[in-house]
Amino acid sequence: MQRPFSYTKESHISLSTIFIWIVLLFCFKITTAQNAPLDSQFIKRVKTALKNKPKEFRKLETFFYSDKKDSLKMKYLINQASINQYYDAKSYALNALGTIERNRSLYDASIIQHKKAIDAAKDAKNKVLQIISLNLIGVAYRRMDLIKPALDYHKKAYDLAFKTFKTDPDPELERCMAISRNSMGNIYLVLKQYNLALKQFEKALLIEKSTNNKLGLAINYQNIGIVLENQGQLDKALTNYRTSLQYNEEISSIMGRVICNNAITQIYIKQKKYNTALALVTTTLKEAIALGDQYYLSQTYINLGRAQEKLNLNEDAEINLQEALKISRAYDLKTFTSKALLYLSELRFKTEDYKNAHLFYKESKEIENSITNDRNLNYVNDLMIEYEHESKNNQIKKLANENEIVRNKLERNKKLFWYTAILISLFTTMIIIIIRHRQLKQEKQIITLEQDMLRSQMNPHFIFNSLNSIKLYIINNDKEKAVYYLNKFSKLIRKILIASTEKEMTLEEELDTMQLYINIENIRFENEIEFNTHVDENVNIGNIKVPSLILQPFLENALWHGLSSKKHDKKIDLYVSKESNNYITISIIDNGIGRIEAAKINSLKVLKRKSVGIAITKARLANFSKRYDNNYKFNIEDLYNEKDRPKGTKVILQIPIPKHKKA
Repeated sequence: MQRPFSYTKESHISLSTIFIWIVLLFCFKITTAQNAPLDSQFIKRVKTALKNKPKEFRKLETFFYSDKKDSLKMKYLINQASINQYYDAKSYALNALGTIERNRSLYDASIIQHKKAIDAAKDAKNKVLQIISLNLIGVAYRRMDLIKPALDYHKKAYDLAFKTFKTDPDPELERCMAISRNSMGNIYLVLKQYNLALKQFEKALLIEKSTNNKLGLAINYQNIGIVLENQGQLDKALTNYRTSLQYNEEISSIMGRVICNNAITQIYIKQKKYNTALALVTTTLKEAIALGDQYYLSQTYINLGRAQEKLNLNEDAEINLQEALKISRAYDLKTFTSKALLYLSELRFKTEDYKNAHLFYKESKEIENSITNDRNLNYVNDLMIEYEHESKNNQIKKLANENEIVRNKLERNKKLFWYTAILISLFTTMIIIIIRHRQLKQEKQIITLEQDMLRSQMNPHFIFNSLNSIKLYIINNDKEKAVYYLNKFSKLIRKILIASTEKEMTLEEELDTMQLYINIENIRFENEIEFNTHVDENVNIGNIKVPSLILQPFLENALWHGLSSKKHDKKIDLYVSKESNNYITISIIDNGIGRIEAAKINSLKVLKRKSVGIAITKARLANFSKRYDNNYKFNIEDLYNEKDRPKGTKVILQIPIPKHKKA
């Protein structure tokens, strides 16, 4: 049987030597970078930013995202932003510098930079950057396992974001609220309040899903996995870890990959898949060393030692757990110090070194208790309960105060009740009068729209030209066509007159009327227009109500703006479909010259054809939609061929329908 991979003393010494060389090489690169001139593209981006001075965080990210991990570039940006009093960029760069320090596990230095970023954001009057800075300070304190200041800063960030979002619904503020909730959930994890932690992560996940923020999705799936793991639901936890890993792979996050693989390693250990765990954590250690973040490096050494201990590689396990303990003590990582001591205690007990096992265990519990003591638990619980119910409590207090005022007033003077009743009666009467006035005004508006619609449909030019065309058939002694089109024309006029007395008609009647309209107009086009109607099988046009003659203006536009200037192959296709239970979709597609070319031709005409039908139609659709939960939707698309030349126009009209009716 092949022996699992293990670290001997010699291999550990070699690994330490390699690690020292990596650190020296990293320092050499930093020194070289500090002496090297900045690249011209970065300088150009800085100048552009200083010229335009964008305030939005996303725009700053667009400018400097690829540079934010370079401390030399960020220091240059801070200097230039200070000189030009561009405090938004200064705050952004200070936060980037603070994040660099945090990832090097230099938490105090990180907090200093983020606090400077808050001051710069205040100078810039930029609430988003203030909130981001507050959250970043909270993250640094959380890495140090300092519960109270971490929660204080995250709560300040959330409260400011929530308050600002009411007046300025910036998507970045939603992202900030998600980060705050996620961080508060992590604090609950440390305190082993798993249900409360899960609640925060799920709320944060909803926000991240709404914005499709893959980094945020990766973080929250990872944290939900931690909650499930601690609740003993290992398979579900593993599913969430793998989902998180998938998102981290999509955004090429080495740190995210290290975090996920460490979590998956822990699951394998709990599932007693020790060889699989050891193989995975060995690969993870290489990435963690390259990453240089002591927080995750300490965690990786703990998992490596834990896997080796389970495989009875006790000597290797001792070496790696001691390495984890050394790093966690050096950087004051209390949680990992406690874990390393606990696993060393188990290892010493296993090797019958009971004295040291007891000492390690005792120290581990002391550190754990310092994190999860009653004072911290009470503080967090009180603060979170206060936060969760703050708005409800304020509302209850407000109502209680109002009731108390009313009760006191009633007790002081009973006559006030009658005065109040009279005032309410007057107020109600005024409201009724105002509502009735608005109803009359709306009815007048509808009548006016219907009159405008009728005038639009009974356009004198249309009637005159249609009769002229029929007269031409009579002059040419083409009696059959004259009688045919005169019959069509009379039917159309009759339908228009009937429509003028009815606010709506069935879609079937509307399509019949439009067929008549196209037939009459087609006389003047020498019957060159090919008009086709396509109705999906799942649409019952006899049951659907639409405003009367609502489609005529769109067909008129297609004819006179799209097809009138085209020589051959003139087509109009009308499609009726039902893509949802709330709407019926009507699409009108012509293969004309397109809107841009039509506008050019119209501008050259002495007598310009002015169409007011679309505006009237929109107003009628708006009135029609008021009786439904959904408003109408209207869109015009310009169609182009593969050579990017206009090939027509598509009008898409979505008319609301009742949900209980089957179309």
